Amino acid sequence: MLASVLLLLASRLAAQTPAPSGPATYAGSDACKVCHEEIVGKFAANPHHLIETSKKRGREGPKEGWAGKTCEACHGPASNHTESAEAKDIRNPAKLAPAATDQLCLGCHLNQPAQAGRIQSGHARSQVACVSCHSIHKTPEELKPTKAAAVNEKCASCHVSVWAQFQRPYTHKLPQNAMSCVDCHNPHGRNMTSTVRMTAASGEPACLNCHGDKRGPFVFEHEPMRTDGCTACHEPHGSSHPRMLTRNDARVTCLECHSNIGIPKPGQNGVLGGAPPAFHNLQSQRFQACVTCHVKVHGSNVDRTFLR
Repeated sequence: MLASVLLLLASRLAAQTPAPSGPATYAGSDACKVCHEEIVGKFAANPHHLIETSKKRGREGPKEGWAGKTCEACHGPASNHTESAEAKDIRNPAKLAPAATDQLCLGCHLNQPAQAGRIQSGHARSQVACVSCHSIHKTPEELKPTKAAAVNEKCASCHVSVWAQFQRPYTHKLPQNAMSCVDCHNPHGRNMTSTVRMTAASGEPACLNCHGDKRGPFVFEHEPMRTDGCTACHEPHGSSHPRMLTRNDARVTCLECHSNIGIPKPGQNGVLGGAPPAFHNLQSQRFQACVTCHVKVHGSNVDRTFLR
């Protein structure tokens, strides 16, 4: 009985409340605090809150005229929403189409170096919106995770098959949280098809940030280093081989190129890498470990066969 009375009163109150008329105008962030006090309280520690006082062209002051309207910078004019308290009268980026959410975020972040490749990235093509990874209202760590454990957990929640590769015997130290996915990948993408980071100095793969001893240029260059890069021979996410090769036997990796299988080329019969000389009896164990002799397999400055 009481429930029906309350329902009747609520319906009468709603009928008496005039519907918002005309286009919405800006109501100010103070109006948002009336209902969303908890969210506004957390948002005060969020970097986006600085939109009111950020520096612009060397001067202190409101950015783009958003002083007192930080919430509405993303949610749009809120006057109709403050009158009706209806969700349909306010813009919610989390409920927009991914492309629309990206367009909203890139209104400010488009020209930042980290987001330069966002539009062409795999995340954008797969309809993964910015708010799928970033918690806009929460703490700085939740907005932009910096700890390896938090970053890896976020990436692994979608890239399950890739994370499974890190359970192999030999991997980079991601399961131990000694490094994170973003050490090698730019989650916002690049102006290329790959998300692998490149070194700032020479545009080389991010692998060389840690494995600097493999960096050239070399007088005698191992061709795959220039054409396919490290992943021509190595599996970066995990392998059953101690050197993280693509095959569990080093000689098999080498023989994928260094065999007598011809590769058709216009006007000539070429081979991929060339076949080993006749005295390499691969049935003998001494010839099965190629890098025992070819120690400079990534490139050499003195020997074209990478013996030294």
